[in-house]
Amino acid sequence: MHQQQAAQETVAPAVPPLRADAFTLPYRDPVWDGPTDPILVADHRNGEWVLFYTQRRATAPGLTGVEWVHGTGIGVARSSDGGATWRYQGTVEGLIPPGTELPATLWAPDVVRIGNRWIMYLTVLGGRRTDWTGKAEIVQFASYDLEKWQYLGAIGLDSPRAIDAAVARCGDGRYRLWYKDEARGSNTFSAVSDTPEDPSSWVLEGVAIPGRPHEGPKVFRLGGSYWMIVDEWRGQAVYRSVDATGNWTRQEHLGGLILTAPESWDGRAVVGRHADVVPLGGDAGDGGADRALLVYFTHPCWDGEDIGTMAPDPRTRLSHVRAAVLEVRGGILACTEQ
Repeated sequence: MHQQQAAQETVAPAVPPLRADAFTLPYRDPVWDGPTDPILVADHRNGEWVLFYTQRRATAPGLTGVEWVHGTGIGVARSSDGGATWRYQGTVEGLIPPGTELPATLWAPDVVRIGNRWIMYLTVLGGRRTDWTGKAEIVQFASYDLEKWQYLGAIGLDSPRAIDAAVARCGDGRYRLWYKDEARGSNTFSAVSDTPEDPSSWVLEGVAIPGRPHEGPKVFRLGGSYWMIVDEWRGQAVYRSVDATGNWTRQEHLGGLILTAPESWDGRAVVGRHADVVPLGGDAGDGGADRALLVYFTHPCWDGEDIGTMAPDPRTRLSHVRAAVLEVRGGILACTEQ
């Protein structure tokens, strides 16, 4: 038995249930004040919740264009009280694949428990750029403790700009990877695998969510159904599927959008962006939960859509992580914003 695996299987404190009022005090990154793309992972070894996020350099001086969203690491914070308070733990080490142009840019991790390891699906770009150019690919890492990560390889997705991975097990028992393909209309595409810990095992399926450009897909079960949310930069669009293998149907209620105005700035709506979903009430993720925590970020001092059009006011780059409660009401996915 692997030494880290053996340590993991010793008796550990129970993870406190995730609180419905988690992030009542929004989480702010103490270094650059720009946490985005949050995900939550239960660490059963230490009895804590772990927050991973893209650490944008919102307050770094002298940057031009979108340089502040490049050269980013993956920030990490921990909570021992169900998400009420968070302790910053620095950035995750060891996430730069061999041969990557330095300084590397790391975006939007997803972390999934598969077998006896956690697998991280991470977007990597080489270099620090001022515009939206350069090759972006999704790579995999594995860890027994959520701290030390082993590089497994890149996923072949036949695209020069594949970002924002989300992985989940579907109703057919197979795993699917959904991602944003910026070279194909910034739509959500999917790949499928029976061995998702192996980067070479993914087989392309094609477009999953066509139409209006978007990013940040997240797939989950709630109330006995499969759901996908994607960030349309005007709120989160909601889709539903029988088994998450395809045939996604957009929700009609309120134009199919949630998180359209969780905050306001100067009297105008500020939308919720790139989100994660975690079941509440100790549910293991089998879809039977009635409620889930929707964890997202906002730019509290900016009400626009395209960050490339931000005003030079440095406050517009600031972001923080918040949460709302999701539930299924009469077949409609709704959140506390409504």
